[in-house]
Amino acid sequence: MAYLRKATEDMGSRMFEVETPERHVQLWMFRSVEYLKGLGIIEVSLSDKIIPYLFELQSNFTSYGLASALRLTSKYAKRIYPICSQWKDLGETKKHDIQDFKRMLGLLDDKGIDKMPRTSDFRKSVLDIAVKQINEHTELHISYELEKRGKTFKNITFKVKPQALADNIPFDLVATAQDVPGVQQSHLDNAARILDELRITDAKHRQTILASAAHVAEVNRYNHDLKTGKVKASRNPGGLLLVRLGLVAAKVVKPA
Repeated sequence: MAYLRKATEDMGSRMFEVETPERHVQLWMFRSVEYLKGLGIIEVSLSDKIIPYLFELQSNFTSYGLASALRLTSKYAKRIYPICSQWKDLGETKKHDIQDFKRMLGLLDDKGIDKMPRTSDFRKSVLDIAVKQINEHTELHISYELEKRGKTFKNITFKVKPQALADNIPFDLVATAQDVPGVQQSHLDNAARILDELRITDAKHRQTILASAAHVAEVNRYNHDLKTGKVKASRNPGGLLLVRLGLVAAKVVKPA
């Protein structure tokens, strides 16, 4: 409970910024958050204007948006994550002027006072930590490039690509998949992404796996075990998954 209270406090107190061709929008997430004591229930009332951006009704955020963001502990990771989410389909963010970007992160005030003027500090204390957390805890894998003009770094760009989550989202903030009863859409999407990463392309296998709630759960569990080192499968992790699902037989190595 303490973790969630801290997470919602951090999320609710900060601003999301969304850019469209027509406007620049500043948004705050929550209207209210209520914790029902002893029941393990949280009732969240979201700002009406932020809902489309969180749940991909306007193609800016993935359906993981809120749950992924709640896992981030760095306040800068929490601010960089939604910026990168908006560009996930293009693979790269727009080129941000570093001073403007620092202003978005709260590092540069209206008087031009920079809280982190040294680029080495900006990299180490802001960018590198944010990238590490986003890559470990969200469905995005990002990296950044700093562009120099003369002797000064002028612009920053983020490379963005989707990845399968190592862990399932721990609570139901997203829709249930319509075609697979009992499976959250986020878990189904994550399982499909894992199959892509493991190069499981056989249409029959994919259809069998993604039509079964048990198989979807096992795919996500296997991915977690693989990425946390509980499972070792350096040669053919996709083949091992198919064996675990009972879709192919394990190969028996005959003694010489």
